[in-house]
Amino acid sequence: MSVKDFFENRAVISGIGQSAIGRTVDRAGFQLTLDAISAAVADAGLTVDDIDGLSMYPGGGVANLPGYSAGSLYEIADALNITTTWKQGVVEGLSLPFYGAAMAVACGQARHAVVWRTVKEGSAARQAGGRPAYGSTKPAAEGPMAWLLPVGMLSPVVQIAPFATRYMHEYGVTRDQLAWIPVTQRSHAALNPDAVYTKPLTVDDYLGGRMISSPISLFDCDVPCDGATAIVVSAADTAPDLRKPVRIEAMAGVVDGRPFWEQWEDMGRVGHGCARAMWDRTDLRPADVDVAQLYDGFTIECVWWLEAMGFCGPGEAGSFVDGGERIGLSGDLPLNTWGGQLSGGRLHAAFGHTAEAVRQVRGEAGGRQVPGAEVAAVTNVGGPEAGAALLTRF
Repeated sequence: MSVKDFFENRAVISGIGQSAIGRTVDRAGFQLTLDAISAAVADAGLTVDDIDGLSMYPGGGVANLPGYSAGSLYEIADALNITTTWKQGVVEGLSLPFYGAAMAVACGQARHAVVWRTVKEGSAARQAGGRPAYGSTKPAAEGPMAWLLPVGMLSPVVQIAPFATRYMHEYGVTRDQLAWIPVTQRSHAALNPDAVYTKPLTVDDYLGGRMISSPISLFDCDVPCDGATAIVVSAADTAPDLRKPVRIEAMAGVVDGRPFWEQWEDMGRVGHGCARAMWDRTDLRPADVDVAQLYDGFTIECVWWLEAMGFCGPGEAGSFVDGGERIGLSGDLPLNTWGGQLSGGRLHAAFGHTAEAVRQVRGEAGGRQVPGAEVAAVTNVGGPEAGAALLTRF
């Protein structure tokens, strides 16, 4: 099979849109969703009448924890008067935001599909007096909870902390080195008018930050916020009718280990199988990537992806990011140029990362634009929810 035969090459990202974004936004989640969708459709050069596919994350039911998305598929279709030929609600296992939509347009189920993610976690955290807990509202010790609940591992930070501990022990990487990821991303956020945090962050600030779940401290954690992101995915043959489409060069969502955080076999290596599968679908190599939007729910997740994607070798991420030069805007691999989730805000599931990748490839990132960027890498989470893609100029 040639690269041109892969389904993702029959789809393009045609539009991106975001609502107001902030630590808290005085606007209902449903309205934030409509704002983002309207902006994305207009960005694509389309009208709402052109949209025939809808996809959202999460898809409803128990996944709608405090601060999660507002507005079901049916409510949005009704509000915008959209007749759908394809729709999808993803409750779990989302490898990349646009994966399902790309498959839909590639096989003719839709021509233009919009996928969105809305969060009100900032408001929910304030109302709860702190960040709302994960897990169901009445967790029971069954299924995955049988392993997690007895030791209090309901929050992702507690689940991920052992991975960071193992990685740092195995490779001798220090917090002084890893500090440069949040520090550098904060400098990028200062150039993003929509970022939640823009005040300069120093290594000393990072090292003095409150410990949340050792070795993960306050500044290693993404920032709960309010906001919505929408992405329009279109059939590639509609490109002449679109404003500025971006190619999906390659993508993969391989999970090559047991699909549970507490059962992962090699805690020092996450995402490698997914990245390997993605590189098998393209002739491009890591050196061809101009900008990387790597998932950063926690700093350690950037570390995973830097190594899994082949930007540096196993155990080399600490030295790669040390000093911040290589991952700065003028460096070898500008990283999370919008500030990432550590400073830009937890827009979740690589929605914010995808939006920035599209802006960079288009040359529309303003003061944080990487000159000549033509190839962007995007990744999502890792482990049981790994996803990786390359987006390129059309």
